[in-house]
Amino acid sequence: MMRLSVAVLAFAGIAVSAPAQAFHPFEESYGYVMPDKFKRKGKAAPEANTSLFGSSAQKKTKVKAAKIKNQDQEADEPVKKKKKVAKGPATMDGGGKPHISPVAPPKVTFPNSYGAGTVVIDTAGRKLYYVLSSSSAYKYPIAVGREGFTWSGTQKISREVAWPDWKPPQEMLERKPELPEFMSGGIRNPLGAKALYLGNTLYRIHGTNDSKSIGTASSSGCIRMTNGHVTHLASIAGVGTTVHVLNKLPAKIANAAK
Repeated sequence: MMRLSVAVLAFAGIAVSAPAQAFHPFEESYGYVMPDKFKRKGKAAPEANTSLFGSSAQKKTKVKAAKIKNQDQEADEPVKKKKKVAKGPATMDGGGKPHISPVAPPKVTFPNSYGAGTVVIDTAGRKLYYVLSSSSAYKYPIAVGREGFTWSGTQKISREVAWPDWKPPQEMLERKPELPEFMSGGIRNPLGAKALYLGNTLYRIHGTNDSKSIGTASSSGCIRMTNGHVTHLASIAGVGTTVHVLNKLPAKIANAAK
């Protein structure tokens, strides 16, 4: 019994003499350093009594420190601002509607079996041909759909509109929300002086107010021409004209048409 009492007293002496952190490193803060803005000014609060196994006061202090730490981290994190996307006007004026004189393109050799009065579009060559006969055609430079927006197939011209209004489809507005929802026909309108609509699709052969784009792959699938050329084409290709859109013109015809 004497030996047991001595052992208990010795153990208690160690517990009293040893600092609390020797058993609970960073007991009060877990390494967290409180910023000045959270520190109380004036008389410092008395330190909580510590014990070998911790007290309820220590546990409350730990929870409080953890909460303050989380609050501080949230305060220090940069606020992620949502990127503001410019939204275009509901309507926009397309400008004046001047008279555009037809401009005829050159005639080229075009050995084919498409038939006179047919339109053939060479997407890869960025050219539009209006077939005059089994051996000749008008050759117009055009702009075509950019990568991912090209297409091929056969359609008929379903409608012809001079200085058409422009209503960007929903898909385009989602890609470019800065566009207007409606733009009246006019010299500033990207559809130009004429639009030849292809079947029931959203695609058109149309003029443009950006002549520098001719010869490039830059549209969303429509075929662009200069205003003078589209006016000329519209004078000879009306509603009902067959339009063949090819990925690439056969080499024999393409070589002859150079």
